[in-house]
Amino acid sequence: MRQYRIRKDDKVIVIAGKDKGKIGKIIKVNRKNDTVLIEKVNVAKRHTKPNPYRQQPGGIQDKEMPLAISNVMLVCSACTEPTRVGYRFTEDGKKVRFCKKCNEVIA
Repeated sequence: MRQYRIRKDDKVIVIAGKDKGKIGKIIKVNRKNDTVLIEKVNVAKRHTKPNPYRQQPGGIQDKEMPLAISNVMLVCSACTEPTRVGYRFTEDGKKVRFCKKCNEVIA
């Protein structure tokens, strides 16, 4: 398994592809395929039949499709810019992520 510097619920910006420049929150990280699902980014139309057992209506629905993890970059909450991520240890020995541009700890 690869280690990624991006996690679920992080705010990211798309840096390549048709949705370049869009900002969203990560819904899911798929480590097997190196992809991420981002809220309201890379949306496709999905035609669904109604399912009375699940109380699902039919029609055309929007669905987020996965993006390659290499096409997204973390947005720092302090400086609000796309940034690279570094790791360091705090005084109490905890390993934390930090913004390479402003040196603020990323929660």
